Amino acid sequence: MGCSSSKTARNSNESLAKASKVTSSIPTSNGGATHEDDFIEAVVCQEADIGENQMKQVELGEGKVLLVRQNGKLSAIGSKCSHYGAMLVTGALGEGRVRCPWHGACFNVETGDIEDFPGMDSLPCYRVTVGDAGEVKVRAKRSELATNKRTRLMAKREAQDERTYVVIGGGPSGATCAETLRQEGFTGRVVLINKEPCLPYDRVKVSKTMDMNLEKCLLRTQQFYDDNEIEVMLGTEVTQLDGAGREITLDNGYKIRFDKAYIATGSKPRRPPIDGASDLRNVCVLRTAEDAKQVNAQLSPDKKVVILGTSFIGLEAAAYCVNKVAKVTVIGRGAIPLKESFGDAIGKRVMELFQEKGVEFVTHSGIKRCIGEAGTVKQVELTDGTLLDADICIFGIGSTLYTEFLENSGITVNRNGSVNTDQYLETNLAGVYVGGDIANAPVHSNEGAPATIGHYPLAQYHGRIAALNMLGKSTPLKAVPFFWTVLFGKSFRYCGYGTPEEVIIDGDLQALKFVAFYIGKAGRVIGMSSCQRDPVVAQFAEYSSQGKVLHKSDLSPNPLAWLPAQS
Repeated sequence: MGCSSSKTARNSNESLAKASKVTSSIPTSNGGATHEDDFIEAVVCQEADIGENQMKQVELGEGKVLLVRQNGKLSAIGSKCSHYGAMLVTGALGEGRVRCPWHGACFNVETGDIEDFPGMDSLPCYRVTVGDAGEVKVRAKRSELATNKRTRLMAKREAQDERTYVVIGGGPSGATCAETLRQEGFTGRVVLINKEPCLPYDRVKVSKTMDMNLEKCLLRTQQFYDDNEIEVMLGTEVTQLDGAGREITLDNGYKIRFDKAYIATGSKPRRPPIDGASDLRNVCVLRTAEDAKQVNAQLSPDKKVVILGTSFIGLEAAAYCVNKVAKVTVIGRGAIPLKESFGDAIGKRVMELFQEKGVEFVTHSGIKRCIGEAGTVKQVELTDGTLLDADICIFGIGSTLYTEFLENSGITVNRNGSVNTDQYLETNLAGVYVGGDIANAPVHSNEGAPATIGHYPLAQYHGRIAALNMLGKSTPLKAVPFFWTVLFGKSFRYCGYGTPEEVIIDGDLQALKFVAFYIGKAGRVIGMSSCQRDPVVAQFAEYSSQGKVLHKSDLSPNPLAWLPAQS
């Protein structure tokens, strides 16, 4: 249903009889009966207050509403991103959707439906009318105005529908796929299989917030899955997939025949073959909520933490630990952290930030062995023979892909464990789709070239696209990778993909207030990052999603000239 309004001819008999022009109905999440007291309606502004291709946040009762005008229509949706609550009026307005300035989630401006991720919920959509005097009136459900979220209607299971769709992997990708199947009308059996013993949760918190409350981080409750007849099998792993026989085997011996399958089993942290590492307690990785709980329980003011790896995981762990322990030392193979993602200059500035906060670095090094006492790590020996005291050792040096069970399945697996897909996420085996970390899939903003990318929101997007295609609703990928991290309160955003030949920085790098442009072959801008310069990366993501391309020549003399004009 829509939630927009447009002007009608002033001389129509109907407009003379009514105080307002064209109205449209409000979609509800439960379809239940409502009473007039459940709604609030008021004039929020004048029509002249908002121009074409503009957004305006307005007050409605005790809540806020986002007004959008595009193609001559006024729409009204929830004002805050359903993920972490960013004000969408500060985001990027694209063609028919608005993108969150923080993490890149996208919402349809006419329906409020979520179209890109992270997050699980859509936005409420409100009715707009324009009076003869140009007054803009919005009518909203009080409950939706308060929550600023809307769960889309789900299809119910029908006994006569004997189809079974299995979703292998209980991360954000699998959870989104299972939910989208029901949202889009699938009435057969949906089975979601998760090797972790818990429901799907917000995994990005594992390294950022190790004291996470798992219940509060769940993407959906058990009641939600029960209500929507999505079978969830927890603590269960698929050990074999028979593509020809359309059957999976579980580690408990149970077998399930399927009509179609989505595989999003993700990755597991790499454990290097370091002498002593596998035999000692307190040598940890960070991938699951249980991993985070294990590390967090060991932190105390007298402990010394050694982290191997200057990846995002390693640095996020260091940032979390440094004020809770006596010492944090990060061991890096190279000289500069995050060089591959952000480039030399930004990587050096990030390193300085960490050093200012008390984190020590040992570069051009690695761990040769872990030395223990009574089964617990006490020291690590570096490759040059240096000994460091270590009460806790965390490995953050990348991951490998969970696809071993696909051997002899009929699905072609690449040497690195990834699986090639077409633009619909289908594998070489008809009816079997893959997504998330394990998918080597086309990237829209990379000229359609395939890539294997382990980003949380991209995994969710894959889940939605796969579900649509499993249902025969042909929907090609338009993937625009977007990721973020928060380091000592500074939010870094990045959008794009590829290896740059040049990095151009606009702003004050020392003050960590900048935008960086990553220039690839033929002067093409293949990526953009920022710190304290929202929403520029979200705007670039939306720009790229529309198939537009920036070049180095477009950045001079004004590197931000491509941005839409501000009202």
